[in-house]
Amino acid sequence: MNIAVCLKQTLDPEIPLKDFKIDPETKKPVQGNAKLVLDSFAENALEVAIQLKEQYGAKVTVITVGADSTVDVLRRGMALTADEAVRVWDDSYADLDAAALVSVLGEALKNAGDFDLILTGRQAADVERGSTGPMLGEYLGRPAVTFVTKVRAVEEGSITVEREIEGAVEVVQSTLPAVLSVTSHESNIPRLPKVRDTMKASRKPIADVGADALADADLAAGIEITDVFVPVMESNCEYIEGDDGAEKAANLASKLRELKLI
Repeated sequence: MNIAVCLKQTLDPEIPLKDFKIDPETKKPVQGNAKLVLDSFAENALEVAIQLKEQYGAKVTVITVGADSTVDVLRRGMALTADEAVRVWDDSYADLDAAALVSVLGEALKNAGDFDLILTGRQAADVERGSTGPMLGEYLGRPAVTFVTKVRAVEEGSITVEREIEGAVEVVQSTLPAVLSVTSHESNIPRLPKVRDTMKASRKPIADVGADALADADLAAGIEITDVFVPVMESNCEYIEGDDGAEKAANLASKLRELKLI
């Protein structure tokens, strides 16, 4: 089995709100002192791939579209025992919308190998659209299953997975090749890399793919972002007076009625 895992580098989602800023010119988050990390749902997808490698002897390739800094997430993927890594980048890819990005990624995957299974995270921590997996399936002409939590079985030409739906778990069987977008679950909690594997990963080659190799990618923008901003939250604080708890409670109730909140 040949598996590709699509990784994405994002700003650390644990950044304090006070430090999060949007550049009004580029309409993108300002990194500032924030770390760049591997997206959390992409980590879940990678964990599922590594489990399949251990169970079925699969070959795992990690791939990302991004500038030089994304080498770090590819190295982490290989430290977690991915076999190969591919970085796709050209300066013309800096402001691609979701459809154009999927076109670039799809063409890169075609060039990188004949994959039985392509895994993505459920959604990225920065934009949270959850569109890459389904759009990639459409682009490549493969069935796509979303909100996958675990793989139950892989058989000749098919795969059976569990997917999360509201209030229940759905079991789905799909033909291969296929695309799965993976969500977090107790069965795919990301493991930590071993020191030995981390050292080995630092010496492994990373294949760089540029625009020349992806001439068939469609970079036409279908979406224009007109504005991005951090909402200003206004708040007022008023202390409720009273000699004791009962009086304060009565005054609070009166104030809430006055504001028509009760």
